[in-house]
Amino acid sequence: MKRIIILTAIIISAITTGSFAQNTYEFLKLDMSARAASLGGSFVANNDDPDVIFYNPAGISMLEKNPVSFSFVKHLMDINLASVSFSTEIEELGRFGAAVRYINYGTFDEADEFGNRTGEFGAGELALIVGYANLLDANFYYGVNAKFIYSGIADRSSNAIAADIGLHYSIPEQFINIGFSALNLGTQISSYYNLKEELPLDIVIGVSKKLEKIPVRISLDFHRLNKDRENFTQRFKAFTFGTEINLSKVLTLRLGYDNERRSDLKIGTTAGIAGFNIGLGAKISEYNFNYGYSSLGLVGELHRISISTSF
Repeated sequence: MKRIIILTAIIISAITTGSFAQNTYEFLKLDMSARAASLGGSFVANNDDPDVIFYNPAGISMLEKNPVSFSFVKHLMDINLASVSFSTEIEELGRFGAAVRYINYGTFDEADEFGNRTGEFGAGELALIVGYANLLDANFYYGVNAKFIYSGIADRSSNAIAADIGLHYSIPEQFINIGFSALNLGTQISSYYNLKEELPLDIVIGVSKKLEKIPVRISLDFHRLNKDRENFTQRFKAFTFGTEINLSKVLTLRLGYDNERRSDLKIGTTAGIAGFNIGLGAKISEYNFNYGYSSLGLVGELHRISISTSF
């Protein structure tokens, strides 16, 4: 039984990230938002979507009213994810945000050491997030998230606490936004067994610019800048690039590329269209509907939908 649970945890981690990792809670690295995913994950410099709380808590500082967003991700096999994000302004205190992200890995057969089936068990993970953002200086904002993370497989569980720290700088006259975030700074409170694992720390910096004469916004992010690489230039391997094209007042086309995902999912000499993403957004009345498609090459694909509004 113990061996099966451990093996299942390893497989889950590999499926979630596209490669074998040494961290736990790897679901925290998955794009929940259909909009962000269709841009390849280039979202650290965003400031007009409540789902930015997952990428940079400082980004919520420029949100208006009380935006709320719900997202659903259809992953491989029976794996499904969902998230909810919300933000509100409290006068004289600043802007607050809250979010939940959840992943369900489905049901697995349980067996003893002889291979005899003894039942079934499930596996899932959950993160609860509370965020705060405010003005640091002219056009310069800061933000912080506090996270509680839970993971359970069969009768075993672990939990952790973590924080996200973010900065956001806006240059309105040039339609430029710059973002920086350090995600998942924290530690396990309890582990599955005696060995405690590292959280998936991610240091990200990115920029977005809206073009002046055409309705296009481009975004470029560099992820996992904290990851050990063979040389300095390799530290920028995990870059993502995204483009939003406003086709009309109602429709928006999005394209994105994830360089490291494409590299990790290469099988032999081919990667298919792994790392490429596409999405479509539609604004109907007071609601925004977004769809995102992400290719995992020969492994499969991910489909995401998001619905957001403000009140």
